[in-house]
Amino acid sequence: MVEREGAANMSKIKVAILGTGNIGTDLMYKILKHEENMELAMMAGIDPESEGLIRARELGIHASDEGAKAILEDPDIKIVFDATSAKAHIAIAEEFRSAGKMMIDLTPAAVGPYVVPPVNLEEHIEAMNVNMVSCGGQATTPLVHAVKRIVPVHYAEVIATVASKAIGPGTRQNVDEFTRTTANAIKEVGGAHMARAIPVFNSAVPEIKMTNTVYAVIKENDFDEEAVKTSVKNIVEEVSSYVPGYRLKGEPFVDYRDTPWGRCPVFVIMNEVESTGDFFPTYAGNLDIMTASARKVGELYAQHFLGNKEVSR
Repeated sequence: MVEREGAANMSKIKVAILGTGNIGTDLMYKILKHEENMELAMMAGIDPESEGLIRARELGIHASDEGAKAILEDPDIKIVFDATSAKAHIAIAEEFRSAGKMMIDLTPAAVGPYVVPPVNLEEHIEAMNVNMVSCGGQATTPLVHAVKRIVPVHYAEVIATVASKAIGPGTRQNVDEFTRTTANAIKEVGGAHMARAIPVFNSAVPEIKMTNTVYAVIKENDFDEEAVKTSVKNIVEEVSSYVPGYRLKGEPFVDYRDTPWGRCPVFVIMNEVESTGDFFPTYAGNLDIMTASARKVGELYAQHFLGNKEVSR
């Protein structure tokens, strides 16, 4: 259990978590472990007996069952992590923007631009709402980007395999949205010309860790394979700095395959993500990478605010 430090620190930016389910609860522990620039001032939901609010109270964090209303009424809270639902986020996003509160959206709403920390973390520093894409997007977009910064990626196909027990009802009901959002991020952020995302829910026991496979089709035959491998390894190291369980499963390699564009070199990259166990079981790396990435984004925004820079609404 993470122990809460004493009084509010005026050198930190006050933040709040909206949503007291599993995602919000794990995020709470991650913020408390890394409060370099952020102070978790509130945990807000609508169920007074939710596990997240109970745990927040035990840690001495202001816990409210008045949801968004409680956060909006606190003028000192500058950053809000939304761990509710896409429908709920869309309904409140404008109200939070008008109140001058920056939102980091962990839902599929995508009101604001996609953000994947090692790729475009600083590009949207003036935005008042950013979206964390999806677990598959956070896990595979950096890998596609790593290839693309050496050689153009004509088509990227990613397969994200996760333990069935680590998939909640919301994700199950929005699988099509998950695949579209992930594929869009691979194109818009990762830089692939075309992309497809394929989720696989594996019911094996014992549960498997999140495993991702990236196939990056390259139409050029003359490129520096070793430079691509180095680029991939470097970005894996960047991601693992804030997601400790993020790692390659083997050496990236090139396989020549028949594709709709002829016989092309295909860069194959496989990785896995293991949860740090703050709240989720260790196999739930798909959930862990979302909360760890959101915390990383929050830290950057907190630094920005502490630098007394005006943020555009």
